[in-house]
Amino acid sequence: MRFDDFDNMMRKYEESLDQTIVPDVHIVARLDGRGFTRLTKEDMKFEAPFDVHFREYMVETVRHLMNCGFNIVYGYTQSDEISLLFHRDDNTFGRNTRKINSILAGEASAWMSLALNNLAVFDCRVVPLPNLDRVIDYFLWRQEDAHRNSLNAHCYWILRNEGMSRQEATFALCGKSTSCKNELLFKRGINFNNLPLWQKRGVGVYYKDIYVDGFNPVTNSYARTKRRRLFVDYELPVKEEYGFFLEKLIEVK
Repeated sequence: MRFDDFDNMMRKYEESLDQTIVPDVHIVARLDGRGFTRLTKEDMKFEAPFDVHFREYMVETVRHLMNCGFNIVYGYTQSDEISLLFHRDDNTFGRNTRKINSILAGEASAWMSLALNNLAVFDCRVVPLPNLDRVIDYFLWRQEDAHRNSLNAHCYWILRNEGMSRQEATFALCGKSTSCKNELLFKRGINFNNLPLWQKRGVGVYYKDIYVDGFNPVTNSYARTKRRRLFVDYELPVKEEYGFFLEKLIEVK
C-alpha cells in the first residue's frame, strides 16, 4: 500500500471523534486545575483560603493563554479555574475542539509548572454558546460560583484553623444556609461583605486601548499613539452590572 493511501486510511480513525464548533456560535473554554488543593495547600503551602501570590500565578496564566495563538477577547479566573471567551469570528484550527482543548490545557499546564517549579496540570473543555445572552449567563454563573466557593472556603478554613479536621469542618458546614455561614464568620470578627472583591467575584482580563506619548524622530515631533494592552480587573462589577459590562466589552470587539 502506498504511504499516502495508508496515511489517509489511518487518519480516519484518528479523526473519528473530532468535533468542530459551527460558525456564529460563541466559544468559551474552561480550564480547571487538577489536584490543585494538594498542590496549593500541601506541596506549595500557599496561604488559605486565598493567597495573593497564587492569584497572580493564575492571572499570568490567563495572560499567557490570551496570547498563545487564539483570538480571545476576555479571560476570567477564580480559584483554580479559568474561562476564556473567543472572538466569535475566530477560526483557529477550524474551531476543532480536540485542538482547542489539547493546546490550551498544554499551554496552561506548562506555563504554571514552570512558574511554580512544580507539576501543575489543567484540564480543558469547550463550551459552545448559541448567542450573546448565553455568553453573559455563563460568566454570571461562574461569578456566582466564585461567590459561593469563597464563602465556603473562608468558613472551612476558619474551622480548620480552630482545630477541626477536614471531615469535621466539612460536616459542620454541610446544609448550612448562606446567612448561617455569614454569621459564623461575623462572630469571629470577619464581615464577608468587606473582604476583597477578587476573592468573592474573581478577576477579569481584557484588552483596553491606551494612549502613549512619545517622540517621533522621523518628524522630529511628539505624537500620541494608541496601543492595545491587556488590563487586569480585580474589582469586577457584579450581577446585572457585570452583565452590562460584558455586553459592552463583547460588542466592541
